[in-house]
Amino acid sequence: MTDAPQHAVPPGPPIGGATRLYAVLGDPVAQVQSPGLLNPLFARLGIDAVLVPVHARPGDLATVVRGLQHIGNLDGLFVTVPHKAAAAGLADRRSRTVEITGTANVLRREPDGGWLAENFDGSGFVAGLARAGHDVRGRRVALAGAGGAGSAIAAAVLGAGAERLAVTDPDGPRLAALVARLAEHWPGRVRASAEPPLHDSDIAVNASPLGLRPGDPLPFRPDALAPGAVVADIIMQPRETPLLRLAAALGFDVHHGIHMLNGQVDEYRAFFGLR
Repeated sequence: MTDAPQHAVPPGPPIGGATRLYAVLGDPVAQVQSPGLLNPLFARLGIDAVLVPVHARPGDLATVVRGLQHIGNLDGLFVTVPHKAAAAGLADRRSRTVEITGTANVLRREPDGGWLAENFDGSGFVAGLARAGHDVRGRRVALAGAGGAGSAIAAAVLGAGAERLAVTDPDGPRLAALVARLAEHWPGRVRASAEPPLHDSDIAVNASPLGLRPGDPLPFRPDALAPGAVVADIIMQPRETPLLRLAAALGFDVHHGIHMLNGQVDEYRAFFGLR
């Protein structure tokens, strides 16, 4: 019998009786990238903690969140599709961003045992754009998707000084409610749109789940964009979504989903006190 080839395995976080726990909740959950990003960070910083994926279906979410709240060495939850709005509703306290967007992508357990909800999707997205050389200040943004990540991105691009934001979503009541909340803080700069106004947009963003599964239709047709526009997709797996492949083939600058997660790392560290 021949020996199998040996490959170097990077050290993971230590697992022991003192290990602190974090969980990322989603349905599905196989596509999540946060464990692959944060567990190496824990190891690099010498933090005795581990982030694990938890597949929680919508009908079970409240039971899962309340159950995890009683685990003494669990410090927080990360939340992905489709649970971000529901997670905000399950929190005991909410940040200003969560109150505006109605969604959360992280919950931190406070000293009294309650959940504090925050949403870093939007700020992470804007930070990722800025690192790639795409400043949203003064830009016209078309956003497809008013769900968990989309609502946070909407608030963040407005807060970062976008000139105009047009949001589309097939869920009419959800879209109207989001635009109404945003308009209270940024009057005259946000509107609901039946179709993305691509012809006069500088940045077009897919914040919907379209592209996550094979055979999904495109969230919008990038060939309607003016030359020089940026096409962004928040989907992380697959990295090259059909939208981004087509946009790149048409000569547009494309912005991948992983940048949104990378843009949140420093905020996660501050939020959870990871030093």
